[in-house]
Amino acid sequence: MEHLGDQNLASRHGKAQILATRVGLELPNNLTFEAWEQAGPKLFRISDSAAWCLGDWLIYGQEKYEDRYKRTLDTAGLDYQTLRNYAWVARKFDLARRHERLSFQHHAEVASLSAPVQDDWLDRAEALGWSRNRLRKELREGRLGRHTPDPAPLVPRLRVAEDAVTRWRAAANKSDTDLEQWIIHVLDLAARQELGGDSDPAVEE
Repeated sequence: MEHLGDQNLASRHGKAQILATRVGLELPNNLTFEAWEQAGPKLFRISDSAAWCLGDWLIYGQEKYEDRYKRTLDTAGLDYQTLRNYAWVARKFDLARRHERLSFQHHAEVASLSAPVQDDWLDRAEALGWSRNRLRKELREGRLGRHTPDPAPLVPRLRVAEDAVTRWRAAANKSDTDLEQWIIHVLDLAARQELGGDSDPAVEE
């Protein structure tokens, strides 16, 4: 887990550093674009993991120190409502069911659903690279009956290198195709070729 508190978010070469303090960032004037760019995901990971950790921390206090934990929150000046929201989501997902590639907010979007349905939506969101907002949109449309959360069998969850996903997304954008459809098309074409056919399903009558 990344340390919370004052810390340096250094560039790869260590020439310019961003200092994260309790009240904000100290950004040097000579910060390169690359260093600025790398700091964003790191800051997001700290924020995202903090939500999970605070939720787990509150759950532990509620279970182990029922008569004392709220006094601790009041003394420390922690916002109980915010922590309770974190804990509610954390209770819905044990560690083994949390998706590292998805944000805490992705999980919050599906937390009110049953566990199997949660897993279906999160598997799909991870496989297709959906943002939290895209997941929310798909959930809303699914609940309105426009489509079901799993209209077709899902392929097994795959562990894919981040640079590979970036290449796939760039290729899909270049061909003006949704990433999901691009992946399906490429895999189906490869399967047809492997099985002895070379027709392109995208152009068949």
